[in-house]
Amino acid sequence: MRISVLGTGYLGATHAAALACWGHDVVGVDVEPHRVEQLARGEAPFHEPGFAELLGDGVRSGRLHFTTDPAAVEQAEVHFLCVGTPQRRGEDGADLAALWTAVETLAPRLQPGSLVVGKSTVPVGTAALVQQHLDESTPGGGRRGEVAWNPEFLREAHAVEDSLRPDRLVFGVASDAAEARLRDVYCHPIADGVAVVRTDLQTAELAKASANVMLASRISVVNVLAEVCEAAEADVEGLTRILGLDPRIGPLYLSPGIGFGGGCLPKDLRAFVSRAAELGVDSASLLLGAVDDVNGHQRQRAVEAATALLDGRPRGRRVAALGASFKAGSDDVRDSPALAVAGALAELGAHVRVYDPQALRHLAGQSDLEVCHDVQSACEGAELTLVLTEWPEFAALDPAAVGRVVARRVVLDGRLVLDPEAWTRAGWTVMALGRGEAEPDPAARKAG
Repeated sequence: MRISVLGTGYLGATHAAALACWGHDVVGVDVEPHRVEQLARGEAPFHEPGFAELLGDGVRSGRLHFTTDPAAVEQAEVHFLCVGTPQRRGEDGADLAALWTAVETLAPRLQPGSLVVGKSTVPVGTAALVQQHLDESTPGGGRRGEVAWNPEFLREAHAVEDSLRPDRLVFGVASDAAEARLRDVYCHPIADGVAVVRTDLQTAELAKASANVMLASRISVVNVLAEVCEAAEADVEGLTRILGLDPRIGPLYLSPGIGFGGGCLPKDLRAFVSRAAELGVDSASLLLGAVDDVNGHQRQRAVEAATALLDGRPRGRRVAALGASFKAGSDDVRDSPALAVAGALAELGAHVRVYDPQALRHLAGQSDLEVCHDVQSACEGAELTLVLTEWPEFAALDPAAVGRVVARRVVLDGRLVLDPEAWTRAGWTVMALGRGEAEPDPAARKAG
């Protein structure tokens, strides 16, 4: 099948490569020449496990093409809208400017019988407006293209797996013909047994945002529980193990830390609340506003804990920040809690050195942070070490080896990835949100 993908950012590029892997002839269209040139050469513009190989296979096979020329969509039968929908500047709602630009580009180039499929996360009701626009732009009236919505559920650091082997496919359609066309597009995962849910446009539009609202709420709840555990001197890891064994709750997304971030959860949560308010559902802001507030509170808690470990005097003190991406496995620094904490300490006058295995290329504009290219450089002479992203490299650190390069053996574990017993035996003071502070082993302190 001939398919166009409008927007070749994280979502669009991954989706286009997956479609080509299934044997479709795919063209990705974007307005950014540099990104298009990279993709056309088979070079990944972002870090995502397995994506570079998937992209390269598609380009080499001749099934996957990228261009800035909108005329390239004219031969396609199905068109996927995969543009970004960021938070509006100064507001909570979604900015749909890129979506409407894509629709305007597509409308005059649609062939009769085309299917326009939205994958971008949008406020509920957007699909109907897209359909109305396409109908009104058809010369002489009528319907040249039908709109469907097929939300994405990609997890960064797992996007290739989620694209090729999704756990569910949601088809928001208004006709049997649209469903049949989407079943043809996804014939390979459907043949492998993936669940398909057919629903209306509005429910499909709500699916991704609602999933992110649930996940964000879960993370904020466990962070509240962690703060209570810390105050009560309880064991948050034991508590989350107990909760995870309850089949009604389960073990996923029960790791406390410095909060959620990235390009989806924060902005989708706020956009959901904004749209709910427009629809007259005021209770959304009462509950979900608190979820957002708790998430911001976690970052502030980390800054306050770090300041306390610096004896309340961060100015001029050297701090090692291990982690910049919002989560391990990704180089995405959008709304990263790690960068927020590191930046806040820099604003308080600390000299912050940052290391991340993948995200350093995105830190060029962070003039208040010193970028380092390995753990040792970041930690050299540090009076406080922060673990801010849950990279396996950080969990596997040898506390004795790190202890030989720092000025003070004091660490704040913002992701609960360190073994506190191993670190205290090596003479470290270990602070973890939700777990409190553990003093170094007296024998290790004496030996040090």
